[in-house]
Amino acid sequence: MFSPFRDDKGSPKALSEVTWGDLPQLAGLDEGYVLEFKRDYTPSVQRKIPKIIASFANSRGGWLVIGISDEEHAVCPVPRQQADFGQIIGELCRRHVSPPPPFDVRFLPDPSDEGRGVVIVRVDEGDFPPYIADGVVEIREGSTSGPATGAALVELYGKATGRRREIAEFCHRTVFYPSVGPDGRALPLFDLYLYRMGGPEGPASRAEVADHVSAMRAAFAAQRTSCHVQHAHDSLILRTTLPAGPGDAHSAIELFGDESMKLTVPAVLLDDEQRRRAVSRMRELGLFSPDEGRLIDARATMRRVSRMASLLDRYVRNRGISWQSYAVAYELENMAGIILWSDSPVYQGYIADRGVLSCGTTDCRSRVRYLDDGAHDSFRARQFAGSHFFEACGLPLGSSDPRDNALVDALLSTSDVS
Repeated sequence: MFSPFRDDKGSPKALSEVTWGDLPQLAGLDEGYVLEFKRDYTPSVQRKIPKIIASFANSRGGWLVIGISDEEHAVCPVPRQQADFGQIIGELCRRHVSPPPPFDVRFLPDPSDEGRGVVIVRVDEGDFPPYIADGVVEIREGSTSGPATGAALVELYGKATGRRREIAEFCHRTVFYPSVGPDGRALPLFDLYLYRMGGPEGPASRAEVADHVSAMRAAFAAQRTSCHVQHAHDSLILRTTLPAGPGDAHSAIELFGDESMKLTVPAVLLDDEQRRRAVSRMRELGLFSPDEGRLIDARATMRRVSRMASLLDRYVRNRGISWQSYAVAYELENMAGIILWSDSPVYQGYIADRGVLSCGTTDCRSRVRYLDDGAHDSFRARQFAGSHFFEACGLPLGSSDPRDNALVDALLSTSDVS
């Protein structure tokens, strides 16, 4: 994306890298398709901000700089507000623009007067236009904004449809897993899809791939977990250990050049002896016929899902990426009817009164959640994956019943995720 600010080597600067000393660079630039100046921060300018941001999001993105004169391009610091400018402008867009447009805000204080400064708003090209400001679809027309024509509206809707199709195509597991598990039946899997929108265009360079591997190895090492890297057609596959062969079903992360990711975690099935003991105990409780159902180790599976998803959180932190640039969905494969089992007395007492916990849905892919819509500011992959997997398997998360909470605590207390 275009940036009006450059470093000493002439490379474009990101918003987070811009300093007060970079503002004189704007003197040589004119307002245009991707750049707009406002001298003052007045009620009139406030009313125009949602329209300007929506027009950039509907076009190719752009920068709004408040505190720069329109004509001379001189720096004219505006007063710092009591609230953060990011919160103020975010609230303006929440009230006046739908859907929420992708943008970021920085206030650069004047070194000579911390109570004044310049507001810089960087708006990304939106993935799901049209962005409608107060009932009007605005697009950039030269250095101003204006209502979109019929042809422009068709183009905007077509772009949004194409992006949704692109994400839907991405949300399929592509890492190979054997068709059957150790019990001779279909292997139960939990898949998490994280599609990065607005990421780097084109294939990643060798140096970039090396950086990605280094950051992922660091994430594995921080959890004292081994990392085996395998190169695939257009991605890297990172497993928790060196697989003995194609039938060795370890958890895997598939990492793409734009840093989209897919996580696949096999459930931990009880071995023959564990299953025998579990079936015997469930028959004592009058709950289970030995010829029915498949059992997974609740604690081990939950620990595995949480550990693997937390690796993604560590990777994103290591790389300095915001989760807000991702679309996320999850999928259950071969999980229908799977029964949770634990040797915990709390669990066994619970199911004696309320019945076994099992996956009560058919295998399915969830709806896609777009993390830049303002409702996922505190998103964490570990929390998202864990809560959705556990709830799908019948664990009563978020219940107000003390006994439900005691059960959740008993099953999650052994987690060693760091």
